[in-house]
Amino acid sequence: MLLFYAILFIIPSLIYGQYECNVRETEYGRVCVCNSTYCDIVPPLETLLSGHYQLYSTSKSSPGFSSVTGSFPTESSSSATVTITVGNVSDTLQTIIGFGGAFTDSFGINLLSLPDDVQQKLLYSYFGQNGIQYNLGRVPIGGTDFSTRPYTYSDDDLDTFELQSEDYSYKIPVIQKALGFNSNIRLFASPWSSPASTKTSNSITISGELKDEYSQWWADYHIKFLKAYEENNITFWGLTTQNEAFDGFLSVNIPNIKYTAARMVTWIKDFLGPTIRNSSYSDLKIITHDDNRAVLPYLNWFVLSDDDALNYIDGIGLHWYSDILIPPSSIEFAKSDKKDLFILGTEACNGYIRILGIHAVELGSWLRGMNYLNNILDDLSYNVTGWTDWNLALDESGGPTYIDNNVDAPIIVNSSSGEFYKQPMFYVMGHFSKFVVPDSARVVSSASNDKVKSMVFKRPDGKIVVTISNASANDITVEIDIEGVSGVINIAGHSVNTFLYKA
Repeated sequence: MLLFYAILFIIPSLIYGQYECNVRETEYGRVCVCNSTYCDIVPPLETLLSGHYQLYSTSKSSPGFSSVTGSFPTESSSSATVTITVGNVSDTLQTIIGFGGAFTDSFGINLLSLPDDVQQKLLYSYFGQNGIQYNLGRVPIGGTDFSTRPYTYSDDDLDTFELQSEDYSYKIPVIQKALGFNSNIRLFASPWSSPASTKTSNSITISGELKDEYSQWWADYHIKFLKAYEENNITFWGLTTQNEAFDGFLSVNIPNIKYTAARMVTWIKDFLGPTIRNSSYSDLKIITHDDNRAVLPYLNWFVLSDDDALNYIDGIGLHWYSDILIPPSSIEFAKSDKKDLFILGTEACNGYIRILGIHAVELGSWLRGMNYLNNILDDLSYNVTGWTDWNLALDESGGPTYIDNNVDAPIIVNSSSGEFYKQPMFYVMGHFSKFVVPDSARVVSSASNDKVKSMVFKRPDGKIVVTISNASANDITVEIDIEGVSGVINIAGHSVNTFLYKA
């Protein structure tokens, strides 16, 4: 029996790798390389005794996860660069839903381009026990710009509904494998476009509204999608009302349906909401907006002010593409004084601002990892409950995408060499998804200055998590004071760190 348990303990390391990053220098920084023979995993969380801590670190010069342990209290240091104080660990704010990414066609295509054993390593890196344990997954309803063609499930005949080859090749089997590593993934579905004939533009990609006579048909279409995936043993936690409804007002060639705020109110209260609530999927979380900060005022003035629509809404989805212009304080527009709604980040990626000469993929970029970190912390500071990345993996050009909308991803696949690269973005996401587990609560905290960015959480198991980033090039000393018990830790320059403490 002891041998059996010993084998169980070492199997993940034998199959998926060891803790150290297999570092490769790139033009833009450093990545961790995974292939048939090696892939780094996360050092296991120790069983901490009271007063003990474990510190996980990722830095610009040392990618991957490193881990050290220690105990509090330690001798207070008057030379500490910054002090992070938690007065009462029961003084909590929002509850965390989770962190994850999207199961796009492009992700499936890239995953399947790798040898079978490397495919397993990639999925394990995201979802496995010794991976970063993503627990959120976004699933497109039909095709997106990260497909090889525009498509829906009723393109040839509106009286039929058929999942496409992309579902059976790139989405369903991949999601099933991910669920094999983590059965607690919360999946949420997002629609891009209805069939061309149901839109005023008669095109999936050209801007167009849903024709009024197809409103109920389109609501029923969502039920058919949920049922089709359920027949393949995939169930959903949530559903967004429309991916970026305001894309329809732009010439972007992305599959779309254009909704004014007033039309979105009608769609929710008269069609989608009643159809979902009167179906066998009545417990599904309905997430509206699924769009950028820039158009949040319209959400507040129209959708959230309509009591009938609000009755069906559970949460608000946020994309990050206007965040470089719109401050996080705008998230206040996503709040209602009539109903407690969760706010969830539902899409983000780097490399999308091509007009500025930025490359779609900048392999190993530490700056792009910090973009993720800062945006997550900004969002969470305004009571956002989680954050969902866009494509889980892309190729070296940032695709495939049939409209050449190439962007970056936390994992980049090199199919010709049978390997993939974990970027700093991957490890930044892991500092949240791995340690700030679902149902953790953000804790009120303060810092003595702005030398670091920090945030504190209390996990369901009682451990305290302190996320700390150091944007400077210099190592610093940080004092952490938790309800009067304090200690000092050293934080490397250009690093992100997770401090876990057992009170």
